[in-house]
Amino acid sequence: MATRFLIGQGELLTYDIPAPPIVPSKAHPYTLAQAKEYLVPRMLDTALAMQALPADACPEDVAVAKLNLHPAYIAKSFFPRDLLRAANLTSVGSRTVRVKPRSDTRKTAPEVCDTTQLFVAGTRAAFAKLPSIASELVDGSKPGIQLAEIETFDPMTIEDRIRGEIKATTSVFEVGLHLLPGSGADEVRVRFDRYAKKLGFEVNHQWQFPVGRMLFLAVAGPASKIPALARFSLVRAIRAMPAIRGARPMTRGTPVSVGFTLPAAAPLSDEPSVAILDGGLPKDNVVKRYVGRYLKSDDSANDIDDYNEHGLGVTSAFLFGPIEPGAVAPRPFASADHFRVLDALSDEEDPYELYRTLGHVEDVLLSRQYQFINLSLGPNLSTDDGDVHAWTAVLDTMLSDGETLMTVAVGNNGEADVATGLHRIQVPGDSVNALSVGAANRTSADWTRATYSAQGPGRSPGRRKPDVVAFGGSPKEYFHVPTRGSKPSLTATMGTSFAAPYVLRTAVGIRAVLGEAVHPLTIKALMIHAARSDPGANADEVGWGRIPTDLNEIIMCSDGEARILYQGLLRPGKYLRAPVPLPKAPLTGRVSLSATFCYASPVDVEDAAAYTKAGLTIAFRPHAAKTKKGARSAATKAFFSQQEFRTEQEQRSDLGKWETVLHATHGMLGSSLNQACFDIHYNARDGGANAGTGSELIRYALVLTVRAPKHTDLHGDILASHGLLKAIEPRISLPLRSGSVGS
Repeated sequence: MATRFLIGQGELLTYDIPAPPIVPSKAHPYTLAQAKEYLVPRMLDTALAMQALPADACPEDVAVAKLNLHPAYIAKSFFPRDLLRAANLTSVGSRTVRVKPRSDTRKTAPEVCDTTQLFVAGTRAAFAKLPSIASELVDGSKPGIQLAEIETFDPMTIEDRIRGEIKATTSVFEVGLHLLPGSGADEVRVRFDRYAKKLGFEVNHQWQFPVGRMLFLAVAGPASKIPALARFSLVRAIRAMPAIRGARPMTRGTPVSVGFTLPAAAPLSDEPSVAILDGGLPKDNVVKRYVGRYLKSDDSANDIDDYNEHGLGVTSAFLFGPIEPGAVAPRPFASADHFRVLDALSDEEDPYELYRTLGHVEDVLLSRQYQFINLSLGPNLSTDDGDVHAWTAVLDTMLSDGETLMTVAVGNNGEADVATGLHRIQVPGDSVNALSVGAANRTSADWTRATYSAQGPGRSPGRRKPDVVAFGGSPKEYFHVPTRGSKPSLTATMGTSFAAPYVLRTAVGIRAVLGEAVHPLTIKALMIHAARSDPGANADEVGWGRIPTDLNEIIMCSDGEARILYQGLLRPGKYLRAPVPLPKAPLTGRVSLSATFCYASPVDVEDAAAYTKAGLTIAFRPHAAKTKKGARSAATKAFFSQQEFRTEQEQRSDLGKWETVLHATHGMLGSSLNQACFDIHYNARDGGANAGTGSELIRYALVLTVRAPKHTDLHGDILASHGLLKAIEPRISLPLRSGSVGS
């Protein structure tokens, strides 16, 4: 079989196209008169409740209410901007909630469904005027139309702000605060600090994280006073400070009676910059020759043996993958720098360990030195649909430029209580810009999710979590890593902690072999594109599937197959056409088309209901000659299923639009493809509202695979038909068909 590599420069085939016509507006479930009748009394009650708040709980006399939009009006085009402006109110955040609408014009809508809850801030005087402003609105005005799109209006309560159980013995808490437009983080912190001190709380000034329009703080004080602390108007969430997870091995390492042999050759490439953020390395270890730099985030803190063992195992998983007892370990694709971000102070001695560790992680990300990073730790906290945690917020913000590929272990809580959601993906595995990795139980073809591996769904957007899985070990087949000491001896372990760096090894392998021709975001798309699972597999358990262990399956094309890469930047509001490159001669017989879109998105940390600020609307047009009457473009055919991003109760047609990963495969007749293309529209939003064309560019990657069994040299035919496309040749000479890449 001929050697065929990935085809690059697909982006050179793309071009801008005009925007399609605007679809007329929908019927309204409520008239303005009905909205006034229902909402004005509730606005009065809200204003009265705000007047009862202590003055020092309302900085600058600002209070916050919650406004639920009717489920038919959750798209960014329906954001009540004009109504809020007329009332001198400002949206400071959002989350998704379940409601039972008083009325609904949507014929297929369920009785109870998801909608967007906005948090709106203003002075108590502004809220006092709101009922009269609402009463005077007239039909046809923008504020009047937007009032009729509101389902409920109520004050924020203490219960809205407290997350999870607060035990009487708990003394350290994390607090998320809204930032007001025009007010900096320092100003809000000073006012909260003053209020908290009166209640007996102390705000930790060393570890604080302003991210977007949120400020995350750590505070210490009496649990009995938490309800009073929650009365501070700008508090978004308060919870007991979570502990660090992933710091220790799931099981005490089991020594293996046989050792292994280290590879004689140096790492394959010195170009990819890689960082492992973990628990450090033992003084004596066999991987030091493959570690570029060993750095301690806090030189004054001592090591913890278990953390060192974990750090050694994670580093080894990146360098070698699972090591076969008695065998020669695979050759590393690249060396890595190891950052010790966990130490003795993290071992239940420092009550602020979670924020301290996040500070260390943030420092590495801020350095902008690394294209590839692994993180196999985080808070012992399952994903919260209503709020974005500080760890996720920091990671997503730092990764939003798409220049760094970070693998994140999703957690080992997969066997925890399902009813309470404790089995779900752990923070920051809900990150939309990282690659979240779960664990498979075997290396063989009959693999399943390892029972301990955390399960989805993730927060919306980011429903499909984990993104992928990789072998992480199980009691039936352990993941073998070196133990401490100067001799190559193995220990048996398991956990998502090892699956994540194993995936990063594959990512770095792609970069080592193909070089800078493939961007880190494109590598993420390639791995998701190549992931495989059984047709009936539960996406909440395995995401898009298991990553291939053989690089050949990702970077090479078989007979009758061509894989094309598109990578570049998208401009907000523009429509980009990406042609599917096909041979000049028509395809015959059955063919299949697989497409994977990945993009990196800026995020609105305060807007859990509108978290990603960028979204893609993608239309597939398979046949240029098939058009609807009066249409400017060929007819579309559904390609990416919207249903997979919805729960049973959800009727949000836009959910898939805001997912940072889209993937699907469709079979069809070759004759049905004629100048086929994908039309891509970058939608931009800010705070849930339409952001217009002034938003920042975003990086995207598209991987297309065309399979046509009757066309053996499809790869060559496509290259011959499209002069702008080029096969991406490897930078190094390898026995690529041996199945031993990196050995």
